[in-house]
Amino acid sequence: MSLIGVISDTHGLLRPEIKEIFAECDLIIHAGDVGKDSVLNELEEITKVIAVKGNIDSGELANKLKETVRIRVMNTDILIIHDISKLDSKVLSAGKNVIIYGHSHKAAIKELGNTLYFNPGSAGPRRFRLPITIGLLRISEDNIEPSIKELNI
Repeated sequence: MSLIGVISDTHGLLRPEIKEIFAECDLIIHAGDVGKDSVLNELEEITKVIAVKGNIDSGELANKLKETVRIRVMNTDILIIHDISKLDSKVLSAGKNVIIYGHSHKAAIKELGNTLYFNPGSAGPRRFRLPITIGLLRISEDNIEPSIKELNI
């Protein structure tokens, strides 16, 4: 089994609680709007990080991040994108898929066919009255278990 920490929309803020929650993760995925290099540097102190560019990412940070990244964990294809409205559905494989995205600041778990759509919500500064959330994905050869964790801040 692989445990993946999923985070988005940090906007330059990495809360200490997140490091504790992600301590046992095999991989951390950041779905964009990182805000500052320091966020990725701190996450990389925990484990390997894969991040995509969000609409607020600029300068050197934006230059080193891609719009989308595709990885495979066990027998699951994972596509990471910041803004789901820019997703081309033709990129999905015939097998198990996970689409990880951010942008809306609203956590979401939705299954459509063989695809899990997973938004960890926003872990950065509070926006409107939305909760501060992150996600975890437990992936085994035959199962994907997503969860959202709300931080009590």
